[in-house]
Amino acid sequence: MIQMKLWNLRKASFLLQILTLALLSQACIFGGKNKKGDGELIGVLNREGWKQELPYGMVSIPPGTFHMGQADQDVASSKIAMNKQITISGFYMDDTEITNNEYRQFIQGNDGASDGVSNFLPIGGDSSIFAIRYNKNTALPEIVDQQGITDELYPDTLVWINDFTHHMGDPMAQYYYSHPAYDDYPVVGVTWKAAMLFCEWRTKYMNQVRTDDGKFPMPNFRLPSEAEWEYAARGGRDMAKYPWGSPYVRNAKGCALANFKPGRGNYYDDGFSYTAPVASYYANDYGLYDMAGNVAEWCEDAFNPASVPLVWDLNPTYYDGNQPLKLIRGGSWKDVAFLIETGTRTFEHQDSATSYIGFRCAMTYLGRSSGFEF
Repeated sequence: MIQMKLWNLRKASFLLQILTLALLSQACIFGGKNKKGDGELIGVLNREGWKQELPYGMVSIPPGTFHMGQADQDVASSKIAMNKQITISGFYMDDTEITNNEYRQFIQGNDGASDGVSNFLPIGGDSSIFAIRYNKNTALPEIVDQQGITDELYPDTLVWINDFTHHMGDPMAQYYYSHPAYDDYPVVGVTWKAAMLFCEWRTKYMNQVRTDDGKFPMPNFRLPSEAEWEYAARGGRDMAKYPWGSPYVRNAKGCALANFKPGRGNYYDDGFSYTAPVASYYANDYGLYDMAGNVAEWCEDAFNPASVPLVWDLNPTYYDGNQPLKLIRGGSWKDVAFLIETGTRTFEHQDSATSYIGFRCAMTYLGRSSGFEF
């Protein structure tokens, strides 16, 4: 009896050994590898993971599909905003327009303090060809190339006088950018080129700190594409005429829902004669403020009246380095209701600085979804 039990025990032990060997064999077959790899392709070991952080002042825009184009009657009969279904990948976007004080940090140096020290920041490609230099005497940024100074990045404060005929714009020209009363108002008087360079400076400023901390760099800040801008402005409401979803520009109490021109000669009925402090009106469903009115906003795209059928239906952007006209979206404090609709397309020359055009930044999200789980 005892011998029988011992035999069964040995048999069970033998079967266990066979099972163990089989499992080890399966592990080898299905990818079990040691740390050295034994000559196998296993990728670079010990790489840190990646989780994209949401930069301060930005919101997450989820990926999705929508109908780009006019959401109501084409009042101008321009026929340049025909409807087209497209898909947009996830991205981040500033929740407000870039303010005077935020732009001042760019103008006065990385720390926002004008200390009169020359600070050379390579931007725009090869630093030997094109760069931003902070003048040690004026503490103002200059675009420089091999021929010397080519442009100034300081906002053109005279736009408040030059944009309008017989208009007392002197107080705005004197105070709008420099006085702290306007720190939280959207910056104006900046060209498309200046807005692009601001995005590049912001990228280098953030990633320099991340690199010093041993972190992977974040994706570039950039101007949003026209399609991204419109998709974000609708706030998830496909075919919405305005960012708030309603086809009307006033709420049930008769209050204006954006800063625009409610009627001929009527600028103050929305609460502000000129621009308004950012986020003075309700955000849309994505948490974005002033996607209608206040100031129109530069987009990355060149303007082409026939670009809608030309571009792809996935993350479309129209590039044309020979086209000086660039897209602006959203309408402004001086525009009528039609121009603040989500589907209205307008444009301006890339070297133009006006009292009614500003910008905000976007950033590509590196992953499946931008802050949304499936």
